[in-house]
Amino acid sequence: MQYFEDIEVGRTASFGHYAVTREEVMDFATKYDPQPFHLSDEAAAATHFGRLSASGWHTCAMTMAMLVAHLKENRQAGLGSPGIDELKWVKPVYPGDTLRCENEVLEKRVSASRPEMGIFKSRMRVFNQDDVVVMTFVSNGLVQTRPKTRLHSPPKPGAP
Repeated sequence: MQYFEDIEVGRTASFGHYAVTREEVMDFATKYDPQPFHLSDEAAAATHFGRLSASGWHTCAMTMAMLVAHLKENRQAGLGSPGIDELKWVKPVYPGDTLRCENEVLEKRVSASRPEMGIFKSRMRVFNQDDVVVMTFVSNGLVQTRPKTRLHSPPKPGAP
């Protein structure tokens, strides 16, 4: 289990492999971002995208799927997140792309009000199969500090 104390500023991790399919792009867009350039080849061709592209929110969801899979393999005493900063959709994501992630720890600190948890910032960069950055954001993670262990049991009442 990885605790706050185990997180190193400057450490990077590369992980994930997500094949983007046309069907998933259109299903996500139909449900959550029904803009024409996410639903129609003809409409997308008339935009700067040039062809059908995934919603940025779908790119976020695919990234989250890769991150959760990574965390399952590399257990962390995670406590969630208060949010992200600086979300940027740098390049379009298209059906047929394969995404991967790189994450770098930028800073960390123990919570002033909750010393049993730490807060760390990391920069996530998502790449396509051509190593082109398609999305970046800075995440704020909450993670448990290492539990304190007792070295000695307290004396029993009445014991010498």
